[in-house]
Amino acid sequence: MRRLIVAALLLLVFAVAPAPAAADPQFPETIALPNGLQPEGIAIRGGNFYAGSLATGAVVRGDLRTGECCETVVGPQPGRVAVGLKVDDRHRLFVAGGPTGQAYVYDARTGAELAVYKLATGASFINDVVVTRRAAWFTDSFSSVLFRVPITRAELGGQTDVETLPLSGDFQLVPGEFNSNGIEAARGGRTLVIVNSFTGELFTVDPETGVARLIELRGGDVQSGDGILLAGRKLYVVQNFLNRVAVVRLGGGLTEGRVVAHITDTDLDIPTTIARQGRRLYVVNARFTTPATPDTEYQVVQLRKPNL
Repeated sequence: MRRLIVAALLLLVFAVAPAPAAADPQFPETIALPNGLQPEGIAIRGGNFYAGSLATGAVVRGDLRTGECCETVVGPQPGRVAVGLKVDDRHRLFVAGGPTGQAYVYDARTGAELAVYKLATGASFINDVVVTRRAAWFTDSFSSVLFRVPITRAELGGQTDVETLPLSGDFQLVPGEFNSNGIEAARGGRTLVIVNSFTGELFTVDPETGVARLIELRGGDVQSGDGILLAGRKLYVVQNFLNRVAVVRLGGGLTEGRVVAHITDTDLDIPTTIARQGRRLYVVNARFTTPATPDTEYQVVQLRKPNL
Protein backbone atom coordinates (compact mmCIF):
# COMPACT_ATOMS: atom_id res chain seq x y z
CA MET A 1 0.00 0.00 0.00
CA ARG A 2 2.82 2.39 0.90
CA ARG A 3 4.42 1.81 -2.50
CA LEU A 4 1.13 2.54 -4.23
CA ILE A 5 0.72 5.80 -2.32
CA VAL A 6 4.27 6.92 -3.15
CA ALA A 7 3.77 6.03 -6.82
CA ALA A 8 0.52 7.99 -6.91
CA LEU A 9 2.17 11.02 -5.33
CA LEU A 10 5.01 10.92 -7.85
CA LEU A 11 2.54 10.79 -10.71
CA LEU A 12 0.71 13.79 -9.27
CA VAL A 13 3.93 15.79 -8.92
CA PHE A 14 4.97 15.14 -12.50
CA ALA A 15 1.46 15.85 -13.75
CA VAL A 16 1.41 19.33 -12.24
CA ALA A 17 5.10 20.20 -12.81
CA PRO A 18 5.31 23.42 -14.84
CA ALA A 19 6.17 23.07 -18.50
CA PRO A 20 8.94 25.21 -19.99
CA ALA A 21 7.76 28.78 -20.42
CA ALA A 22 6.69 29.80 -23.91
CA ALA A 23 6.38 33.12 -25.65
CA ASP A 24 2.99 34.72 -25.01
CA PRO A 25 0.81 33.61 -27.97
CA GLN A 26 -1.23 36.81 -27.70
CA PHE A 27 1.86 38.86 -28.54
CA PRO A 28 3.92 38.36 -31.72
CA GLU A 29 7.07 36.31 -31.20
CA THR A 30 8.97 38.49 -33.68
CA ILE A 31 8.33 42.03 -34.86
CA ALA A 32 9.91 43.30 -38.05
CA LEU A 33 11.80 46.59 -37.78
CA PRO A 34 12.34 48.88 -40.77
CA ASN A 35 14.85 47.49 -43.25
CA GLY A 36 18.25 49.11 -42.92
CA LEU A 37 17.57 50.48 -39.42
CA GLN A 38 20.73 48.98 -37.82
CA PRO A 39 19.20 48.82 -34.32
CA GLU A 40 21.08 48.34 -31.06
CA GLY A 41 18.99 49.66 -28.18
CA ILE A 42 15.47 48.75 -27.09
CA ALA A 43 13.28 50.33 -24.41
CA ILE A 44 9.67 49.64 -23.38
CA ARG A 45 7.04 51.91 -21.88
CA GLY A 46 3.49 50.61 -21.54
CA GLY A 47 2.60 48.56 -24.60
CA ASN A 48 5.10 50.29 -26.85
CA PHE A 49 8.72 49.55 -27.61
CA TYR A 50 11.37 51.94 -28.89
CA ALA A 51 14.38 50.98 -31.02
CA GLY A 52 17.24 53.25 -32.01
CA SER A 53 19.48 53.34 -35.08
CA LEU A 54 23.26 53.09 -35.00
CA ALA A 55 23.34 54.45 -38.53
CA THR A 56 21.27 57.63 -38.22
CA GLY A 57 20.37 58.25 -34.57
CA ALA A 58 16.69 57.80 -35.41
CA VAL A 59 14.27 56.17 -32.95
CA VAL A 60 11.17 54.24 -33.99
CA ARG A 61 8.18 53.04 -31.97
CA GLY A 62 6.07 49.91 -32.33
CA ASP A 63 3.20 48.09 -30.63
CA LEU A 64 4.11 44.91 -28.70
CA ARG A 65 0.60 43.48 -28.77
CA THR A 66 -0.23 43.98 -32.44
CA GLY A 67 3.29 43.90 -33.85
CA GLU A 68 2.59 47.08 -35.79
CA CYS A 69 5.84 48.84 -36.61
CA CYS A 70 7.05 51.33 -37.03
CA GLU A 71 6.28 54.96 -36.33
CA THR A 72 9.26 57.30 -36.50
CA VAL A 73 9.50 59.17 -33.21
CA VAL A 74 12.91 60.76 -33.75
CA GLY A 75 13.90 61.24 -37.35
CA PRO A 76 17.43 60.70 -38.68
CA GLN A 77 19.81 63.07 -36.93
CA PRO A 78 22.96 64.09 -38.86
CA GLY A 79 26.05 63.16 -36.88
CA ARG A 80 24.11 61.29 -34.18
CA VAL A 81 24.05 57.64 -33.11
CA ALA A 82 21.49 55.83 -30.93
CA VAL A 83 22.84 52.98 -28.81
CA GLY A 84 21.30 52.17 -25.39
CA LEU A 85 17.82 53.59 -24.65
CA LYS A 86 15.61 54.11 -21.60
CA VAL A 87 12.20 55.74 -21.19
CA ASP A 88 11.26 57.06 -17.74
CA ASP A 89 7.82 57.57 -16.20
CA ARG A 90 7.81 61.18 -17.44
CA HIS A 91 7.99 59.93 -21.03
CA ARG A 92 11.55 61.15 -21.41
CA LEU A 93 13.62 59.06 -23.80
CA PHE A 94 17.32 58.89 -22.84
CA VAL A 95 19.73 57.86 -25.60
CA ALA A 96 23.41 56.90 -25.38
CA GLY A 97 25.32 58.39 -28.30
CA GLY A 98 28.09 55.85 -28.86
CA PRO A 99 31.25 57.26 -30.52
CA THR A 100 29.86 60.82 -30.53
CA GLY A 101 30.63 61.14 -26.81
CA GLN A 102 27.13 62.57 -26.40
CA ALA A 103 23.81 61.71 -24.80
CA TYR A 104 20.39 62.88 -25.94
CA VAL A 105 16.99 63.23 -24.31
CA TYR A 106 13.78 63.37 -26.35
CA ASP A 107 10.07 63.48 -25.59
CA ALA A 108 9.06 59.83 -26.17
CA ARG A 109 5.61 60.88 -27.35
CA THR A 110 6.47 63.63 -29.81
CA GLY A 111 10.18 63.19 -30.50
CA ALA A 112 10.91 66.76 -29.46
CA GLU A 113 14.50 67.28 -28.35
CA LEU A 114 14.72 68.05 -24.63
CA ALA A 115 18.48 68.07 -24.04
CA VAL A 116 21.89 67.24 -25.51
CA TYR A 117 24.89 66.50 -23.30
CA LYS A 118 28.55 66.32 -24.17
CA LEU A 119 29.83 63.58 -21.87
CA ALA A 120 33.26 62.77 -23.26
CA THR A 121 35.87 64.08 -25.65
CA GLY A 122 38.40 61.99 -27.53
CA ALA A 123 38.01 58.23 -27.94
CA SER A 124 34.80 57.13 -26.23
CA PHE A 125 31.75 54.95 -26.74
CA ILE A 126 28.73 56.01 -24.70
CA ASN A 127 27.07 52.63 -24.66
CA ASP A 128 24.13 52.28 -22.30
CA VAL A 129 21.99 54.18 -19.82
CA VAL A 130 19.91 53.53 -16.73
CA VAL A 131 17.54 56.05 -15.17
CA THR A 132 16.99 56.31 -11.43
CA ARG A 133 14.86 58.79 -9.47
CA ARG A 134 17.70 61.29 -9.29
CA ALA A 135 19.97 60.67 -12.25
CA ALA A 136 20.59 59.13 -15.63
CA TRP A 137 23.80 57.07 -15.63
CA PHE A 138 25.77 56.35 -18.81
CA THR A 139 28.60 53.88 -19.45
CA ASP A 140 31.67 54.53 -21.60
CA SER A 141 33.08 51.30 -23.00
CA PHE A 142 36.51 52.83 -23.63
CA SER A 143 37.04 54.50 -20.23
CA SER A 144 36.92 53.61 -16.52
CA VAL A 145 34.17 56.11 -15.79
CA LEU A 146 30.43 56.51 -15.51
CA PHE A 147 28.63 59.74 -16.39
CA ARG A 148 25.85 61.14 -14.24
CA VAL A 149 23.18 63.53 -15.47
CA PRO A 150 21.09 64.75 -12.49
CA ILE A 151 17.34 64.75 -13.01
CA THR A 152 14.16 65.34 -11.06
CA ARG A 153 10.61 64.43 -11.95
CA ALA A 154 10.15 67.88 -13.46
CA GLU A 155 13.58 68.92 -14.71
CA LEU A 156 16.70 67.75 -16.45
CA GLY A 157 20.11 68.94 -15.32
CA GLY A 158 22.11 71.16 -17.67
CA GLN A 159 25.49 70.59 -19.26
CA THR A 160 27.30 72.13 -16.29
CA ASP A 161 25.57 69.63 -13.99
CA VAL A 162 27.05 66.57 -15.72
CA GLU A 163 29.38 64.62 -13.42
CA THR A 164 32.14 62.15 -14.26
CA LEU A 165 32.52 59.28 -11.78
CA PRO A 166 35.87 57.43 -12.06
CA LEU A 167 35.63 53.68 -11.47
CA SER A 168 38.01 52.18 -8.92
CA GLY A 169 38.24 49.05 -6.81
CA ASP A 170 37.99 45.75 -8.70
CA PHE A 171 37.21 47.23 -12.13
CA GLN A 172 40.18 47.07 -14.49
CA LEU A 173 40.03 48.63 -17.96
CA VAL A 174 41.36 46.54 -20.84
CA PRO A 175 42.76 49.09 -23.35
CA GLY A 176 41.47 48.84 -26.89
CA GLU A 177 38.53 46.59 -25.98
CA PHE A 178 34.86 47.11 -25.17
CA ASN A 179 34.72 47.23 -21.38
CA SER A 180 31.74 48.54 -19.39
CA ASN A 181 28.58 48.08 -21.39
CA GLY A 182 25.13 47.39 -19.94
CA ILE A 183 24.09 49.12 -16.72
CA GLU A 184 21.27 48.61 -14.23
CA ALA A 185 20.26 50.06 -10.86
CA ALA A 186 19.54 48.12 -7.66
CA ARG A 187 18.32 49.10 -4.21
CA GLY A 188 16.42 52.10 -5.49
CA GLY A 189 19.47 53.50 -7.25
CA ARG A 190 21.79 53.18 -4.25
CA THR A 191 23.80 50.56 -6.13
CA LEU A 192 24.62 50.27 -9.82
CA VAL A 193 25.41 47.05 -11.69
CA ILE A 194 27.58 46.97 -14.83
CA VAL A 195 28.95 44.28 -17.11
CA ASN A 196 32.41 44.20 -18.70
CA SER A 197 31.89 42.78 -22.19
CA PHE A 198 35.52 41.77 -22.70
CA THR A 199 36.24 40.05 -19.40
CA GLY A 200 32.77 38.54 -18.90
CA GLU A 201 32.54 39.98 -15.39
CA LEU A 202 29.80 41.73 -13.42
CA PHE A 203 30.39 44.51 -10.90
CA THR A 204 28.45 46.55 -8.41
CA VAL A 205 29.32 50.25 -8.30
CA ASP A 206 28.80 52.66 -5.43
CA PRO A 207 27.30 55.74 -7.15
CA GLU A 208 28.75 58.01 -4.47
CA THR A 209 32.38 56.84 -4.62
CA GLY A 210 32.77 54.92 -7.88
CA VAL A 211 34.19 51.91 -6.03
CA ALA A 212 33.44 48.78 -8.07
CA ARG A 213 33.22 45.34 -6.52
CA LEU A 214 33.37 42.11 -8.48
CA ILE A 215 30.27 39.92 -8.30
CA GLU A 216 31.69 36.44 -7.84
CA LEU A 217 29.98 34.20 -10.41
CA ARG A 218 29.50 30.45 -10.23
CA GLY A 219 28.27 28.28 -13.04
CA GLY A 220 29.92 30.30 -15.81
CA ASP A 221 30.68 33.86 -16.88
CA VAL A 222 28.90 36.48 -18.98
CA GLN A 223 31.43 36.79 -21.80
CA SER A 224 30.25 39.12 -24.57
CA GLY A 225 27.82 40.66 -22.10
CA ASP A 226 25.88 43.55 -23.62
CA GLY A 227 22.57 44.90 -22.35
CA ILE A 228 21.42 43.80 -18.89
CA LEU A 229 18.06 43.72 -17.12
CA LEU A 230 17.51 43.34 -13.39
CA ALA A 231 14.22 41.82 -12.25
CA GLY A 232 14.20 41.15 -8.53
CA ARG A 233 17.17 38.86 -7.83
CA LYS A 234 17.43 37.73 -11.46
CA LEU A 235 19.83 39.52 -13.77
CA TYR A 236 19.41 38.88 -17.49
CA VAL A 237 22.62 39.44 -19.46
CA VAL A 238 22.54 39.51 -23.26
CA GLN A 239 25.58 37.67 -24.64
CA ASN A 240 25.52 39.17 -28.09
CA PHE A 241 27.89 37.08 -30.24
CA LEU A 242 26.93 33.93 -28.32
CA ASN A 243 23.28 34.43 -29.36
CA ARG A 244 21.88 33.85 -25.90
CA VAL A 245 20.82 35.52 -22.66
CA ALA A 246 22.41 34.38 -19.40
CA VAL A 247 20.16 34.26 -16.35
CA VAL A 248 22.09 35.08 -13.17
CA ARG A 249 20.54 34.58 -9.74
CA LEU A 250 22.12 37.17 -7.45
CA GLY A 251 22.70 36.77 -3.74
CA GLY A 252 21.11 39.16 -1.30
CA GLY A 253 24.30 41.15 -0.79
CA LEU A 254 24.96 41.43 -4.54
CA THR A 255 28.45 40.10 -3.87
CA GLU A 256 27.92 36.78 -5.63
CA GLY A 257 25.66 35.10 -8.14
CA ARG A 258 25.13 31.92 -10.10
CA VAL A 259 24.46 31.49 -13.82
CA VAL A 260 21.38 29.28 -13.58
CA ALA A 261 20.24 29.17 -17.20
CA HIS A 262 20.76 30.41 -20.72
CA ILE A 263 17.87 31.53 -22.91
CA THR A 264 18.29 30.68 -26.57
CA ASP A 265 16.03 31.03 -29.58
CA THR A 266 16.42 30.20 -33.26
CA ASP A 267 15.31 33.76 -34.09
CA LEU A 268 18.31 35.34 -32.30
CA ASP A 269 20.89 36.96 -34.57
CA ILE A 270 23.40 38.92 -32.49
CA PRO A 271 21.00 40.36 -29.90
CA THR A 272 22.31 43.40 -28.07
CA THR A 273 19.88 44.84 -25.52
CA ILE A 274 16.92 43.60 -23.51
CA ALA A 275 13.74 45.04 -22.01
CA ARG A 276 10.59 43.62 -20.50
CA GLN A 277 6.87 44.19 -20.31
CA GLY A 278 5.42 42.32 -17.35
CA ARG A 279 6.53 38.70 -17.71
CA ARG A 280 7.61 39.11 -21.32
CA LEU A 281 11.24 39.63 -22.34
CA TYR A 282 12.27 41.28 -25.60
CA VAL A 283 15.63 41.65 -27.32
CA VAL A 284 16.62 43.41 -30.52
CA ASN A 285 18.70 41.71 -33.22
CA ALA A 286 21.63 43.90 -34.27
CA ARG A 287 22.86 41.29 -36.81
CA PHE A 288 26.45 42.54 -36.64
CA THR A 289 27.73 39.64 -38.76
CA THR A 290 25.35 40.52 -41.62
CA PRO A 291 26.35 43.30 -44.05
CA ALA A 292 24.31 46.42 -43.29
CA THR A 293 22.48 47.57 -46.41
CA PRO A 294 19.28 49.56 -46.93
CA ASP A 295 17.51 46.21 -47.45
CA THR A 296 18.91 44.33 -44.42
CA GLU A 297 16.10 43.04 -42.21
CA TYR A 298 16.04 43.47 -38.42
CA GLN A 299 13.73 42.18 -35.70
CA VAL A 300 12.57 42.45 -32.13
CA VAL A 301 12.29 38.97 -30.59
CA GLN A 302 10.11 37.85 -27.67
CA LEU A 303 11.98 35.28 -25.58
CA ARG A 304 10.78 32.26 -23.66
CA LYS A 305 11.54 32.73 -19.96
CA PRO A 306 12.76 29.63 -18.14
CA ASN A 307 10.74 28.49 -15.15
CA LEU A 308 13.28 28.96 -12.34
